[in-house]
Amino acid sequence: MKEQITELVTYLAKCLVEEPDQVSVTALEDDDTVVLELRVAPDDIGRVIGKQGRIAKAIRTVVKSASGHESKKYTVEIVE
Repeated sequence: MKEQITELVTYLAKCLVEEPDQVSVTALEDDDTVVLELRVAPDDIGRVIGKQGRIAKAIRTVVKSASGHESKKYTVEIVE
């Protein structure tokens, strides 16, 4: 399930940015939490965050929905 959600975030980010080859998603797993670190090119950070964080919030909502009834909590962090 973790790999599928990682691929989903990668796909969404690549559709949003100007430099899709710079997109990478790393999954860091803890006991009951999986943190997905989304990295994009410096010029594309604004595209992924969106005005007032709306796109970032939408990505997080999709991830929460995709994780469904899984016992782990998934979060998305946009890092440089």
